Amino acid sequence: MPAPSITFGSLPSGARTAIEAEIGSILRIEDVSTGLNSSLSALARTAGGVVFLKGLRSDHRWVWTQQREADINPYVTPLAPRLLFHAIAGGWDLLGFEAIDGRHADYSPGSPDLPKVTDALQELASLPCPDIELRHAEQRLADYVADPADAAAFAGNALLHTDWNNHNVLITHDRAHLVDWGWATRGAAWLDPAHWVIWLIAAGHTPSAAEESVAMLPTWTLAPPRAVDAFAHASANLWEGIAGVTPDDWTMNLLDAARLWQQHRSNRH
Repeated sequence: MPAPSITFGSLPSGARTAIEAEIGSILRIEDVSTGLNSSLSALARTAGGVVFLKGLRSDHRWVWTQQREADINPYVTPLAPRLLFHAIAGGWDLLGFEAIDGRHADYSPGSPDLPKVTDALQELASLPCPDIELRHAEQRLADYVADPADAAAFAGNALLHTDWNNHNVLITHDRAHLVDWGWATRGAAWLDPAHWVIWLIAAGHTPSAAEESVAMLPTWTLAPPRAVDAFAHASANLWEGIAGVTPDDWTMNLLDAARLWQQHRSNRH
C-alpha cells in the first residue's frame, strides 16, 4: 500500500520548524506527487536554493527506509542527489536533498533516455557496496522462488538499487540520477539490470528488446541464464502478491510485464 500523502502545510508545526532550522526560511513550497514510499514530498525554495523534502510519520512501518537513505547517501553521490539533513521532529522522520532539476525518465522504445539509464546502471555497478546495514537479495526474494535453493543465485556483494520505477530516475541534460534509495540491497550485480528489464517491458518493449537494452552491461553478461530464469519466476510471483485480488491499472501493468518476461524465459528451453 502506498504511504498516505500529506502537504507540507499539514505537517505539525514542530516538524516544519525543524525543517526551517536546517535549510533556512522557506520562501515558497511546492507539494509534488509522492512516490509509493513517502508521505511528504515537496520542493522548498529558500534564499540558498531549492531543497527536495520527503518524510514519513515516525510510527510508519516503512520509516526504516528513511534511515537507510541517510546511511547510504555518502556512498552513492553524485549518482544520487546529496543529502542535506535528516531530522526527526513533531512525530515525523524528515529528509532534505539537493533538488535535481530534471524530469522522470522515459523508458519507451526508442527513447533517448535509455542510454543515460544504462550509463547509470554501469556507474552503480562500479560503486563498492558500503559496510552498512542492507537487506540481502536472496532473503528478499526467498518467498517467491519455485525452489528455495534458487534464491542462493541472487546472493552477492554488489550494491543494488532494486526499484527502477521511472519516477526514481531523473534525467538532466547530461545524465540520469537515481533517487529513492530506501530499498537498497546487497546482492548479485546482475539483479539491477534484471529489475529494469521488467520496467522496460511495462513501458512497451518486447522481452527480447528489453534484454537487448541491458545486453552490453558487463554485469548482465555474467548473469547465469538459469539464475535469470529463477529471478523472472520470482518477480512474477512478487508482483502477483503486490497486485492482490483487485489490482489497479499501474500494478496490473507491472504484473503483466513480469509474467510476459517469465513466459519468454520459459520459452528458451
